[in-house]
Amino acid sequence: MTRVLLIEDDPAVRRGVSLGLRHRGHEILLVATGEDGLAELVASAPEIVLLDLMLPGMSGLETCRRIRAFSQVPIVILSARDDDVDVVVGLEAGADDYVIKPASSDVIEARMRAVLRRTSPPAAGQARATYGDLLIDRVALRVLKHDAQLALPPTELKLLLFLSAAPEQTFSRQQLLEQVWEHTFHGDYRLVDACVMRLRAKIEDEPRSPRYIQTVRGFGYRFGPL
Repeated sequence: MTRVLLIEDDPAVRRGVSLGLRHRGHEILLVATGEDGLAELVASAPEIVLLDLMLPGMSGLETCRRIRAFSQVPIVILSARDDDVDVVVGLEAGADDYVIKPASSDVIEARMRAVLRRTSPPAAGQARATYGDLLIDRVALRVLKHDAQLALPPTELKLLLFLSAAPEQTFSRQQLLEQVWEHTFHGDYRLVDACVMRLRAKIEDEPRSPRYIQTVRGFGYRFGPL
């Protein structure tokens, strides 16, 4: 059973999602505003957040930013089809994935499970390795820069673990979607690009001239060479 915080102002969506996930054995905490969502997050410590972008008062984007200011809890955005720009901004604000509404409970649960699995390290690579001023500990699932631990949400952590397990090997965006996000269809590369941008901001001294997560133009990304 997973404790899920659903922040959604539409009563019909709130009822449908909660009924479907409860039927699958999950505990659902329901709130209708970002302000209440932040309070419930502190009070109840959910394992994952489902966050609507179109909220009254504090927007879903601002709620996402405020959550990321103090918590690395996984966040899955719920978005309407015409919220293209908001989805991108939401991913850049720290969300791990998104689901287009309306969506079945099966789809939502599958995305939840994929996000929650991202704290499991890849099998390949050394258990503990140092790259420049970056230390990656695959057993403790910790990343340190200049001996200070970095706060990485599950998706950023798994992306770094995956890329660093094969230094200098280039992976396409589609390969990363399949391996990190578990999207087996031809997916949305914005997920990858937004996550790389967030990760670079934390691990790179100069994110615009990255040392660790390097772009292979027209194809994808690689770790190093260092």
